[in-house]
Amino acid sequence: MLVSLRAGARIFFRDTDYPEVENMDTREKSRKKKAARIDNLEEVFNTAKVGILTDYRGLTTGELNELRRKLDGAQVKYQVVKNTLARFAAERAGRNDLVPLLQGPVAIAFSEGEISEPARLITEYIRSNKSVMSIRGGFLSQRALTSAEVERLATLPTRDVLLARVVGGFQSPIAMLVNCLASPMRGIMGVLQARINQLEGG
Repeated sequence: MLVSLRAGARIFFRDTDYPEVENMDTREKSRKKKAARIDNLEEVFNTAKVGILTDYRGLTTGELNELRRKLDGAQVKYQVVKNTLARFAAERAGRNDLVPLLQGPVAIAFSEGEISEPARLITEYIRSNKSVMSIRGGFLSQRALTSAEVERLATLPTRDVLLARVVGGFQSPIAMLVNCLASPMRGIMGVLQARINQLEGG
């Protein structure tokens, strides 16, 4: 049907008038989001000191949020990832040793701080809440970890505790040396004081 328009009239079209344009825009946005997620995961695999890979199946949204808050308080990030994107990112980062762990629902706890903290917090959460969540493995710098190695990592003391133990180890021999040196001096001072008392007594 022909439509006559007044001179100077303007026509406004909505995106929905051309669904192929709208779909193209949606696909482009989706592609960019996926690319950004891959870049982010690649950076995690390349730069994080430690990462713990978990299977979170069976956890409710509330339980996931509770765990995330607990980890955030210790500067540990917890990120649910799409395994296809995570595998692609791992391959790009040269971490093919992690690809077998990236199957099914996966969330990664990673940190730039204490290497034992993510493993300790997650194992404590699983134990204290009798959680169905499981640990698949992880990585420590450029080395892949099995689930058993992650559990052993969780038992390591923190850096502050290790430093305190080292300082304490140094202090014990020093204290013993001071006591050894002080003992003869205390003996001499005792003899001198006794002689002074004798002379004063006349």
